Amino acid sequence: MTNRSIPDRMEEECGVFGVYAPGHDVARMTGFGLQALQHRGQESAGIAVGDGVTVTVAKDLGLVTQVFDDASLAALEGKVAIGHVRYSTSGSKASWEAAQPHMSAIDEVLFALAHNGTLMNTNAMRAQLLAEGVQLYSATDSEVAAKTIGLVTRQTHHLRDGIAAAMGRIEGAYAMVVCTADALYAFRDPNGIRPLCIGRLPEDRGWVVSSETCGLDIVGAEYVRDVEPGEVVRVNDEGLVSSQGVPAARRASCIFEYVYFARPDSVIDGQSVYQARRATGHILAKEAPVDADLVLGVPDSGVPAALGYAAESGIKYTDGIVKNRYVGRTFIQPTQEMRQLGIRLKLNPLPEVIRGKRLIVIDDSIVRGNTSKKLVQMLRDAGASEVHLRITSPEVVWPCFYGIDTDTREQLIAANMSVDEMNEWIGSDSLAFLSLEGLHDAVRNANHDGFCDACFTGDYPVGTPMGAADKQLGLLEE
Repeated sequence: MTNRSIPDRMEEECGVFGVYAPGHDVARMTGFGLQALQHRGQESAGIAVGDGVTVTVAKDLGLVTQVFDDASLAALEGKVAIGHVRYSTSGSKASWEAAQPHMSAIDEVLFALAHNGTLMNTNAMRAQLLAEGVQLYSATDSEVAAKTIGLVTRQTHHLRDGIAAAMGRIEGAYAMVVCTADALYAFRDPNGIRPLCIGRLPEDRGWVVSSETCGLDIVGAEYVRDVEPGEVVRVNDEGLVSSQGVPAARRASCIFEYVYFARPDSVIDGQSVYQARRATGHILAKEAPVDADLVLGVPDSGVPAALGYAAESGIKYTDGIVKNRYVGRTFIQPTQEMRQLGIRLKLNPLPEVIRGKRLIVIDDSIVRGNTSKKLVQMLRDAGASEVHLRITSPEVVWPCFYGIDTDTREQLIAANMSVDEMNEWIGSDSLAFLSLEGLHDAVRNANHDGFCDACFTGDYPVGTPMGAADKQLGLLEE
């Protein structure tokens, strides 16, 4: 995990995008795709382009629009491209070396790789690579994956076979895209933990892969299907070819994608994220009703659920909290005086709407509790007579090791307090969480019934990394 300050939200590690469209501006399409996925990572952005002869990578720290402009995109000419936005969770803090895509080589043949997720056996794989004389330049497991693919492909002589062989060695959660000079590859871990979907451009112009369908929408691609667990997809001049890299295992798609990570206009495994969030509100209203005057949603992920709660309860919904959409992880850092304002940098209440009202406030999760505490106080300062918190997920009591930045158990408030104790500490008039059964019911329209809910249950589908994981889980003494 990183050594930077611990956030009070669960944070997604990154997003990946790829396009194969000869004769079209693949770099610019990838830039648009990355902007659609910007919510999945704001520390760095990168694009790799294959032009039929070689592969070129451009990447840097910052948002997509900070890293790329018209001139830099125009300089990346080719027929195939992949892109990446990153929020670091595994390895070092934000650095150019850790930015992706990672360049690697099979003898003299270059390829680039971009990765969303976290590997469980990085240390063992790193040691094996070093023993084979392979040099590593960053602390990321993404580079380890790229170098492993390069190493085993020298033995198999075909990149698709090399990817499959590498998947047999890799343990963890991953959705990866690879760009060679003339082909695009996409593959997903055998549990399908991290999302990855396939789209087709109009008039058979080419194919697109993306962490979310919102990345397809922005370039006009039609959603075809998701990459299946353990599947390897290759796209080149011969079209799209699919093969099973490793056998599919227990299905365990990240259920938190529906709660918070994904954009509401995305579809994951056939399930509308917006409809899933709205359904959590309907179910929560049944499970945890309360007498109040208004229902508010904490922007953005809490709004669809608040609409569902209002519709089910018959209590009026209103926009009582405004979000500043231009505050994010940029290089313009606030002063210490501004930091003390805390949540007001991103959220601001409407006193004329909420003054004297009993509020039901819908939010997606509580991690450390600091944001919820400040939110409740902010609403009281704005004149709310009562603040009842309703959370559209169960209590987060276990850390995630599969590409999400979460705290140790000691820092997860729900792992150390009862709901009543949390309610008292946060300062709300009442607090209730959606049940695990209720959350599963909300995503029942997905094309499968297997989800990873380890952050709620401690049931990790592919285990945890040794050492640091034991410490995070509270199994080792400090």
